[in-house]
Amino acid sequence: MAENNKDEKLIGIVMGSTSDWDVMKEAAKMCRDFGVSFEARALSAHRTPDELGEWIISMEKRGCKAFIAGAGGAAHLAGVVASHTILPIFGVPIPSKYMKGLDSLLATVQMPKGIPVSTLAIGEAGAANAALAVIAVLAINDDDLKKKLIAFREKQSEKVRKATLPELD
Repeated sequence: MAENNKDEKLIGIVMGSTSDWDVMKEAAKMCRDFGVSFEARALSAHRTPDELGEWIISMEKRGCKAFIAGAGGAAHLAGVVASHTILPIFGVPIPSKYMKGLDSLLATVQMPKGIPVSTLAIGEAGAANAALAVIAVLAINDDDLKKKLIAFREKQSEKVRKATLPELD
């Protein structure tokens, strides 16, 4: 990857509340592990819409290439982010208290035609996979990142090959 200026952030990670960090930190960890710059913020589609819009503009000016948005319940955040930018948006449904994230999944996946949000799995796996999806897109034009992604996949395959089942009782 080309040397980034200090302020450049390739990925914006946003969540509706600080309580969503337990899930969304998996996206941040994946970015960190691949050496991809990111900025993570808690901004609400409903409670801080102006600040959200300002942050998106700021991120674009600093070289952002995609956003990962995690939200629970009504889960409008990814759609609101998508309404402010033409960059790719990857939505992560956050598990909710009563519906275990099904409400978040349905709210995130039901975007109107013309405002796309790629929606991942509910929870931590969705957050990690959202980062991996963005990394895969960035790797199209970045040979070093492509090599890291191939090595990551091979490491996953090797872990499965070496796994053994426990003995029967």
